[in-house]
Amino acid sequence: MLRQLRQAALLLLTMTLGLGLLYPLAITGVARVAFPREAAGTLIESDGKLVGSELIGQPFSDPKYFWGRPSATSPQSYNGLASGPSNLGPLNPALLEQVRANAKALREADPDNHQPLPVDLVTASASGLDPDISVAAAHYQAARVARARKVPIEQVEALIGAHEKARLFGFIGERRVNVLALNLALDGAK
Repeated sequence: MLRQLRQAALLLLTMTLGLGLLYPLAITGVARVAFPREAAGTLIESDGKLVGSELIGQPFSDPKYFWGRPSATSPQSYNGLASGPSNLGPLNPALLEQVRANAKALREADPDNHQPLPVDLVTASASGLDPDISVAAAHYQAARVARARKVPIEQVEALIGAHEKARLFGFIGERRVNVLALNLALDGAK
């Protein structure tokens, strides 16, 4: 029996060192060499200061900025530690109320805009942290942003086009725009 305990302890120590230390270090090393930017979190800097990540959305509420998808994280929006869906089903009255409130806020922010509301501007993503919006959602907000910044709408539309990301491999997903990158480009535009 003592022999079996010793073998079990040795196996536990070997597996802990191998799978808990050596394997993660090896994978991290490979990632840092093969994908250095991604392994570092795809961080975005502006004027030498860290402003966010391409992978995590941020709250924008000023009319001169594009707004991202609503966040499902709480108690604070876009909280990476609380990533997850709201778990509200399509028949849940709370979900319908959230969608109505989001739609009302968008309509109040731009009362002259009579375009259909893109669904991604009124519903949260599965993670609650989505950094991208659809191209339709960006175009929906273009007039409000141009008016708030007192710039021609064509300039804002051109920035949307310049920041549009294609579908993965040409057929997976939808065309999209990273909200943080687009807002930083707006701040840098003269």
